[in-house]
Amino acid sequence: MLETLVLAGGASTRMGRPKAALPLPDGRTFLAAIVDTLLAAGLPHVTVVTGADDDAVRDAWRGDPAKVRFVVNARWAEGQLTSILAGLDAVETSALEGVLMTLVDVPLVSAETVRAIVGAWRRTRAPIVRPARGDAHGHPVIFDRAVLDDLRRADPAEGAKPVVRRHAAAIVNVEVDDPGAFRDVDTPEAYAALFSRTPGPL
Repeated sequence: MLETLVLAGGASTRMGRPKAALPLPDGRTFLAAIVDTLLAAGLPHVTVVTGADDDAVRDAWRGDPAKVRFVVNARWAEGQLTSILAGLDAVETSALEGVLMTLVDVPLVSAETVRAIVGAWRRTRAPIVRPARGDAHGHPVIFDRAVLDDLRRADPAEGAKPVVRRHAAAIVNVEVDDPGAFRDVDTPEAYAALFSRTPGPL
């Protein structure tokens, strides 16, 4: 079983307001767009990890409540890794084979990219699978069950990067033609660019 986590636990300090609730040009919130994409890619349900703005994040999803579960990370101020761990605690079962993780900051990734990442993981069962464009790496990222204990033992102050580096030789990078997989919208300038004719930071 592959579980799906959307990390939305941070304080959105650079943006100045909860990113999960921001509307996109089509009217959907960041969170709604991400969940819609994950469901369209064939993932049956999504766990959203909240924290600093729990109420705002929950309000940002008004779709089928049976498709989305919310988990509160009480340690959100200690860093993003704690949200990953809170999500893992919520989805851990003996049937868990891996976790697909993405950020609420990356609302424009396509369903095609999600399917490509999942397909590559199922074929290879690599410890980490992620979208790539040359030397750039995007989201979502799949962590196979083989590395979940490494994540649990990692230092929250350092996050997941040491785990990724430790398994660098075995990572499967999936080349995708999808700017949305690499577009991190976490500042007012990047957000404003979504509504302009000029592309924002990638």
